[in-house]
Amino acid sequence: MALSSDQTPEVAMSAFEYGKNLGLAYQFVDDVLDFTGTSASLGKGSLSDIRQGIVTAPILFAMEEFPRLKWVIQQALEYLWKSRGIQRTKELAIKHANLVAAAIDSLPESSNIDVTKSRQALINLTRILVTRNK
Repeated sequence: MALSSDQTPEVAMSAFEYGKNLGLAYQFVDDVLDFTGTSASLGKGSLSDIRQGIVTAPILFAMEEFPRLKWVIQQALEYLWKSRGIQRTKELAIKHANLVAAAIDSLPESSNIDVTKSRQALINLTRILVTRNK
């Protein structure tokens, strides 16, 4: 969109970084919620990713700490809860949320109040996304 509206390459790159990191932060929080949320709060079955054989960030991080996990999928949840997989994934989501804020902050300054409000709204959206629990 930034490219199609004749923005500078810097603005286009900031918009790209915003979108990329917002999407990654969302996905990492979603991965954590699959383990920490309830079916009622999520609106879908908890642990649905692992039940479908989908290996997400918490499992990948847990596998780094517990290599046997590859061979002992029945114990995956036990290892996950013993590991820092969920915590590290939350940290990764926060890292990308901070990159989102940095992308917004790197946009050219504007005295237009609507632009200022829009920028703050995008940063607030990111905070909501990272702290969500459903």
